[in-house]
Amino acid sequence: MHITTIQLEDVLAHPEYISIHQMPGIHLDLRYAGVDNFIGHNLYGDFDGGLLHSQAASQLARAATILQAERPGWRLRVLDALRPGRVQRLLWDRVKGTPQHIYVADPARGSIHSFGMAVDVTLENEHGQQQDMGTRFDDFSLLAQPCQERQMLQAGLLDHQQLKQRQLLRSCMQQAGFHGIASEWWHFEAADRGWIRANMLLVE
Repeated sequence: MHITTIQLEDVLAHPEYISIHQMPGIHLDLRYAGVDNFIGHNLYGDFDGGLLHSQAASQLARAATILQAERPGWRLRVLDALRPGRVQRLLWDRVKGTPQHIYVADPARGSIHSFGMAVDVTLENEHGQQQDMGTRFDDFSLLAQPCQERQMLQAGLLDHQQLKQRQLLRSCMQQAGFHGIASEWWHFEAADRGWIRANMLLVE
């Protein structure tokens, strides 16, 4: 499949990519723009990572509104949004040949983050406190996998409150048109992967 690309430097002037910095109900806490990530380095440098494709941004705004209706004062805390292909390659080079490679999309195929159509999110309450979801962001254990939640609950490794928070997050995101994946509770995509790769621009 041929993927059409756009350079990161051209994205700010492109009408289909918008900033989510001032979006109501959203708190940006971009982990790859600092050192609180599994690499331990700032991978974004001067890049403003608070961008999404307009379709994903619209869905995210809807999810934040749904959350506010469920939990007044709560916000979605965005941990990653648009991730350029050049950053995806840095992540891939770090995990290639390790057990963690299954959690990082091969940049040759194109991470959905690189199209601005995926977002990593968690919940925070009305006091700005991040909620306990059972693991940290970018945890590579089975405990982070939605497909393992029932087993983790039965084993006592995930408690009912943590599961309830994950279910609340998923409900808000799914009602807004996102879908999650089996391996990461925080990761949501705004459309079908095949459609995205065939029809949208990958940001390099």
